[in-house]
Amino acid sequence: MLQMASIKTSFLKHDVISPSRSHTIQPISSSSREHHATDYGADPTGRSDSTEALQQAISDAFGSPIDGHLMQGITNLGGVELHLDGGTYMISRPLRLLDISGGNFMIHGGSLRASGDFPSDRHLIELWSSSKSLSYEYITLKDLMLDSNFRGGGIAIVNSVRTTVDNCYISHFTTNGILIQGGHETYVRNSFIGQHITVGGDPREKDFSGVGINIVGNDNAVTDVVVFSAAIGVLIQGQANVLTGVHCYNKATSLGGVGIYLKSPGFTQNRILNCYLDFTGVAMDDPVQVQISNSFFLGNAYILIKSLKGIVEGVSIVHNMFSGDYTGVPIVQLDQSNEPFTLIDQVIVDHNNVRGMRLRSTVARGSIWGNGTTWTVDFSKVLLFPNLIKNVQYTLQAGKLFPKHVLRNLSGNAVTVESDVPVSATLHVAVDQSMDGYV
Repeated sequence: MLQMASIKTSFLKHDVISPSRSHTIQPISSSSREHHATDYGADPTGRSDSTEALQQAISDAFGSPIDGHLMQGITNLGGVELHLDGGTYMISRPLRLLDISGGNFMIHGGSLRASGDFPSDRHLIELWSSSKSLSYEYITLKDLMLDSNFRGGGIAIVNSVRTTVDNCYISHFTTNGILIQGGHETYVRNSFIGQHITVGGDPREKDFSGVGINIVGNDNAVTDVVVFSAAIGVLIQGQANVLTGVHCYNKATSLGGVGIYLKSPGFTQNRILNCYLDFTGVAMDDPVQVQISNSFFLGNAYILIKSLKGIVEGVSIVHNMFSGDYTGVPIVQLDQSNEPFTLIDQVIVDHNNVRGMRLRSTVARGSIWGNGTTWTVDFSKVLLFPNLIKNVQYTLQAGKLFPKHVLRNLSGNAVTVESDVPVSATLHVAVDQSMDGYV
């Protein structure tokens, strides 16, 4: 018993921490995986410039790579973090990752604000290497509030792969809230983006400028994002991108705004799913392989298909809801001011729920009763493309009589059927503009 008590006493003496030791701040270890902005002297009140301190923290984060599995030539930083400690930091130039390849790095947990002399053509955070090859992989920007102070943009992601922007609030930009250029698989989610902070009906709306999210690249995704003020909500200049659950009320169409603009003519290949276009619609140039479905268009918001070289192929606009003010605005419109569409192939506009706007479709059905030798069903107010019916199915219901009848004319999107003898009959017609072929 005495021997056991002696051993216990020796352990207690070894584990006792003196009061002075318990309050000592340990120096930053060069091998630390978490770097705190305030440990580097950054000012969390935002009153003084913290650019140098934050850049030093980023530099240190890049200084402790580990072996790991990233793309060849990209150093694995081992999940290192720059924690902003819930502060607001003023910066006078962009925070840039080192001009060396690296990945598996996170910046999170605070706010950044541009100073009054911040360069107006730059972004607060830039993943932007001088190399034209892929430079960064698996970078995460999370839980950030970015105030561009009307000096340039929020985030620039250039030549990066598998980047995530999550739970960010970006405001007061003049160029782009987020710029995605080149690279591959940038995911923007659960974020709020707007030039002016508003919830709609803002008297400054006619002056909104800039782009909420500017995607100049392929294979990116934007999910559950709100763009509440900008001239263009989401601008896509690339292929194979998908927008899901995006709410745009950035600038009304009536004031010259566009909610989502697909500006990649001839090779579009983008999807807009389950989105909310709120008084601002969708525009697309010479679209090829585009799907817009299960989305809600409010306040006369519509879809505009613009002809640059007369191409529209593989476009599906289906299962959407449109709500307007009963002033006769069509849900889908064609802009052929540059030149008419000459290649129309596999375009389907159908099964849309419309209230207070004019229905437009590539598929239509109608009936008319008459007593005579000619029956005409006019679909010109419904069919999207003028004078373009590719397929017709009709039935002439004439009771006990069996007159000879024939499809006589399709001009002007009107279907005319004639019989050889006068008869009281009902003509039922189904037409389709979505068949393959040239005008």
